[in-house]
Amino acid sequence: MPQRAVGHYDTRMGAMDITSTVRLNNGVEMPLFGLGVYLTGAGRGTENAVAWALEEGYRLIDTASMYGNEKEVGHAVRASGIPREEVFVTTKLWNDDHGFERALDAFEESRAKLGLDYVDLYLVHWPVADLRLETWRALEELLERGAVRAIGVSNYMVRHMEELLGVCRTVPAVNQVEFHPFLFQEELLGFCSEVGIRLQAYSPLARTRGFGDARVSGIAAKYGKNPAQVYLRWALQHGVSVIPKSSKRERIRENARVFDFVLEEEDMRALDSMSRDLHVSWDPSGEP
Repeated sequence: MPQRAVGHYDTRMGAMDITSTVRLNNGVEMPLFGLGVYLTGAGRGTENAVAWALEEGYRLIDTASMYGNEKEVGHAVRASGIPREEVFVTTKLWNDDHGFERALDAFEESRAKLGLDYVDLYLVHWPVADLRLETWRALEELLERGAVRAIGVSNYMVRHMEELLGVCRTVPAVNQVEFHPFLFQEELLGFCSEVGIRLQAYSPLARTRGFGDARVSGIAAKYGKNPAQVYLRWALQHGVSVIPKSSKRERIRENARVFDFVLEEEDMRALDSMSRDLHVSWDPSGEP
């Protein structure tokens, strides 16, 4: 079982690069750094973003049924010329598709849109009450079939995780949640670390909230970086995988420039202290 992540920072991060991976609890290697495509929509914009990211060395692409751009993601991955086994593709099951049989069908719909033989990581997008345990059985079935390499959840809080761990045959490999300096989910990070689940951050840039904060800009200036790079580095040093979203080539390039510096402990603690339970996306804390 991995060591608790809370209360210490990984000083070894300086030796990493954009292709560095972490071993999930089932032995699958997942890149720590990737591209999210939420709100990039369908069409050429998403294909361009994925192509640019892959050119920059990104090897994790995160999409979802709800995003409406699985087709574009799959096309860009196939067109890249990069061997399929070198690109880690994640997609997610949306709320309308919960339930055992419906989840199995929804996965096949996603796989067809992606045009891929398998999906590297399949996530339950939201902890829908009453149906989520039945849905998890479907994901376990997909894993046993070899249709996916790893399964996990998204937007699960500690109580949702405890419920699932009490009945599941397969422990989730990943929990993807909103995570940034203004929403430092310390309890959830510690819980997932203790049970061997990798936390992954969506909205790690907090949709630019706090970029003008004097404390953030001061830390960024100290390292010759911008606030986005500081946010991403902070999450990585907490052992959290990140999937920053952008459809602009320069931003995709800038976001990846986070492996040539290490935040000192005093700056990590300063960023930790900025947390104020700020959700810039969905808030699952009230989900039963």
